[in-house]
Amino acid sequence: MLSSLLITLREGLEAVLIIGIILAYLARTDNRQGFKSVWLGALLGVLASLVAGVVIYLSAGELSGQAEEVFEGIAMFVAAGVLTWMIFWMRKQAVNIKAHLHAQIQSVLTSGSSLGLVILAFVAVVREGFETVLFLFAATRVAESPVLFVVGGFLGLAIAVAIGYSIYKGASRLNLRAFFNVTSLVLILFAAGLLTHGIHEFHEAGIIPPVMEHVWDINHILPEKSTFGRFLTAILGYNGNPSLAEVVTYFVYLALALGGYFRPITVKSEMKARERVALTKGDDKDELARKEPERTERR
Repeated sequence: MLSSLLITLREGLEAVLIIGIILAYLARTDNRQGFKSVWLGALLGVLASLVAGVVIYLSAGELSGQAEEVFEGIAMFVAAGVLTWMIFWMRKQAVNIKAHLHAQIQSVLTSGSSLGLVILAFVAVVREGFETVLFLFAATRVAESPVLFVVGGFLGLAIAVAIGYSIYKGASRLNLRAFFNVTSLVLILFAAGLLTHGIHEFHEAGIIPPVMEHVWDINHILPEKSTFGRFLTAILGYNGNPSLAEVVTYFVYLALALGGYFRPITVKSEMKARERVALTKGDDKDELARKEPERTERR
């Protein structure tokens, strides 16, 4: 449950925040007529994500034996890779994502095409939606309970929408930097578990040799099939009797991922981000100045 809740909360909040930034900018620049286009793009993004989820789950259901093990192993590797990319991308873009979005919105408004707003919202939602579908598919393979897994997913989405709406209305003072830092660290552990589970699937398929079949075996102390064992498996990739290949993969990934995450962002990157913010603020002022005479004329 916690794994699905965390995934949908994190991905859902990213999508909701982006849509909120777009709507807030349109409202601030007196372009509320673009709201319908944004909601249409968001709806299409949700529908496309649902279709992708159905296709992936149906495709997996048609497989059995070694083919199923290979498919699940590849899905684990891809999910871990995309999850890692998303964590580092969000960390890098967090300082200037608002300014970057403002520049894109202004470009669309200047062109006068409502289709641009539809595409902008669609891309924002479908990107997070596809990632969510991929992560949830991988997580279901180690879920402690199918029912709790589904409940956690819907609960995470509901919380994400509620937080996003309260931020849009100015009622929430959630520290987003702290939120994304904490969830990123938990998701790095989750990605490490996905990688090792992918290695395990490839062991079963006979593609990757275990090197040493069991480095340790503590299933008599904490069984994988127990309630707590299933919980740890879903969140941290716990394995009571891992192979040497799984252990090496787990700790090498954690060392690289955590080392990269805690590495300070370079001064050059921060300067570029500030330059983009400054340029966008300048564009905003120009747009407001341009609209002011139009409002005066209408009066």
